Amino acid sequence: RSVYDDQPNAHQKFMEKLDACIRNHDREIEKMCNFHHQGFVDAITELLKVRADAEKLKVQVTDTNRRLQDAGKEVIAQTEEIIRCRVQQRNITTVVEKLQLCLPVLEMYSKLKEQMSVKRYYSALKTMEQLENLYLPRVSQYRFCQIMIENLPKLREEIKEISMSDLKDFLESIRKHSDRIGETAMKQAQQQKTFSTALQKQNNVNYGRNMHLGRSRILESKNEITLKRTFEEDDEHEEEVLTAQDLVDFSPVYRCLHIYSVLGDGEIFENYYRKQRRKQARLVLQPQSSMHETVEGYRRYFSQIVGFFVVEDHILHVTQGLVTRTYTDELWNMALSKIIAVLRTHSSYCSDPDLVLELKNLIVVFADTLQGYGFPVNRLFDLLFEIRDQYNETLLKKWSGLFRDIFEADNYSPIPVANEEEYRIVISKFPFQDPELDKQSFPKKLPMSQSVPQIYIQVKEFIYASLKFSESLHRSSTEIDDMLRKSTNLLLTRTLSSCLQNLIKKPHMGLTELVQIIINTTHLEQACKYLEDFISNITNISQLTVHTARLYGLSTFKDARHAAEGEIYTKLNQKIDEFIQIADYDWTMSESDGRASGYLMDLINFLRSTFQVFTHLPGKVAQTACMSACQHLSMSLMQMLLDSELKQISMGAIQQFNLDVIQCELFASSEPVPGFQGDTLQLAFIDLRQLLDLFMVWDWSTYLADYGQATSKYLRVNPSTALTLLEKMKDSSKKNNIFAQFRKNDRDKQKLIETVVKQLRSLVNGMSQHT
Repeated sequence: RSVYDDQPNAHQKFMEKLDACIRNHDREIEKMCNFHHQGFVDAITELLKVRADAEKLKVQVTDTNRRLQDAGKEVIAQTEEIIRCRVQQRNITTVVEKLQLCLPVLEMYSKLKEQMSVKRYYSALKTMEQLENLYLPRVSQYRFCQIMIENLPKLREEIKEISMSDLKDFLESIRKHSDRIGETAMKQAQQQKTFSTALQKQNNVNYGRNMHLGRSRILESKNEITLKRTFEEDDEHEEEVLTAQDLVDFSPVYRCLHIYSVLGDGEIFENYYRKQRRKQARLVLQPQSSMHETVEGYRRYFSQIVGFFVVEDHILHVTQGLVTRTYTDELWNMALSKIIAVLRTHSSYCSDPDLVLELKNLIVVFADTLQGYGFPVNRLFDLLFEIRDQYNETLLKKWSGLFRDIFEADNYSPIPVANEEEYRIVISKFPFQDPELDKQSFPKKLPMSQSVPQIYIQVKEFIYASLKFSESLHRSSTEIDDMLRKSTNLLLTRTLSSCLQNLIKKPHMGLTELVQIIINTTHLEQACKYLEDFISNITNISQLTVHTARLYGLSTFKDARHAAEGEIYTKLNQKIDEFIQIADYDWTMSESDGRASGYLMDLINFLRSTFQVFTHLPGKVAQTACMSACQHLSMSLMQMLLDSELKQISMGAIQQFNLDVIQCELFASSEPVPGFQGDTLQLAFIDLRQLLDLFMVWDWSTYLADYGQATSKYLRVNPSTALTLLEKMKDSSKKNNIFAQFRKNDRDKQKLIETVVKQLRSLVNGMSQHT
């Protein structure tokens, strides 16, 4: 410390003390050495002894070392080789470990590529998901993994594009094949319905009691056999064509749906699918302009619609959410409105009842098919009732033509039957009963003409045709009965009535034909009750039912008969006018020929032969016709006398005219038609008779004295008529006719004529003022 403290002489003192300390230690060492010296000497001696052995050992060790080195060179080489192998082995192990991590990734990626190549896109997406979540994170440090990670989104987009392309191809495919799908579905529905109908009819005990249904059953059984054979043949050729999925590969939809669901774009896919299907629905619902021309056009239209909704129904049941019941109901309601509008429009163009009936059958199969898939079709059956009215209209038009053909082909003469067989053939077609006629021997004639049984048969055929439309409409027998009666009433009151009216008014229809028409309508009227029984047998609805409608055929045939009667009266009057027009009187003749005019005798002969034809008519009709003819003849003769163009008449002409009127009176008194009481028919000529008697007798004083009295001999002679005729005779006297001898022989009588004329004029003027 003092040294470090730098005290004066400290260093020197320190060194001195240090030297003293060293000397003390040296003495101690020397003492120690002296104490051990002998041992040291002994040890050296022993070492020297060992030295020689050590030299020998060194030589031996050196030799051993040399030999060991020579021997170790090979070991060293092997050892180095082993070291290299161990390093390689370690590297290999490391590589194997890394490859074991990478190989599943590569295998999965290879699997992904393979799945992409074979278009297993949904599996490929699952593989991508495994790669991303499980495999790639383990080897993400490798470059190839980064490349894979970069490629996966591209592959996803590629899968989306490919699957969308497949979906578009699928949509195009089902658009093309929808008619085939619908045709198959409708075929199956019709087959099932036919089988059910046959089974139901087989179990119906009372079915055989119905005449028409028995006939229908035979026809339908034949149809069923035919359909069965057809279906069996189809099954032989197309055993697997049963359902929509058998006709169309739906895998693109499933695949695309799964792919988009996995990618999280399920909603986008649903919207796209529904949008495209709505567009296709609009295309399917758009009919061809010529669809109404053939039943094939309607069948293809219905098949496409059924195919569309069968596909939607299948998608609804095999997918979750792609198509919902709400969506299909909305689509169906839209389609149904369009379908009804299209059918209303196109069915209105149909003029063929067979085509309308086939359309109805197609609509029923169409409705039944879609109803089987759960779609409501009540509006379609309501539409069928509208089409039923149109069907009835087309039937009425068709039957109008049939009736016209029957009427044109009729000879309007009673039906001759030569033997019992011919008679039975006629009464098998028409319900005719006449005990009086049955008593007559063959050959004989039935009162009606050929058109009557033909019309009756056609009315029954019309009822059959109407019934065909009413079948399969899911309506009760009462409703069907009501429909049949209403349509039959339309046929009778409108179509047949119109044909009868047109027939009656045809110019070429003669009196004989009109008489036969009246007879025909009488028998048709009597047959109406058999038509009612016929309808009741068809529908099994009793006529005593409260709501059963009645046939209005009675009024139809009565109206036709009245029209024919009126036409007979008109034709008779026209014929009378024709004879009157050929009358050729010499109004200035001095005296009569002494016999009736030729034209009048021909007219009377015509009337006599005509009224003989009226024997088959009801008595009242014949009497009315006869009275009408006589009244018209009397009026025509009166008008001939009073014709304004006739300026003068001689007494000889009056006498000739009187002879003609006498013949008319004789004809009236001969009772050309039985049933007149007393001289009723002769009263038709009373006006002419009193007028002619007045001039023939020249009994003016009596006429003027008794005028206006109920007991007057010339009560039916009108003063104006007498005045007109007297003036014509007065004018004749001015031309030196019959009155010339009056002027020569008795001028007072001429003054009497002038006095009568004045008195007649005063009577006429008095009547005018009174009026």
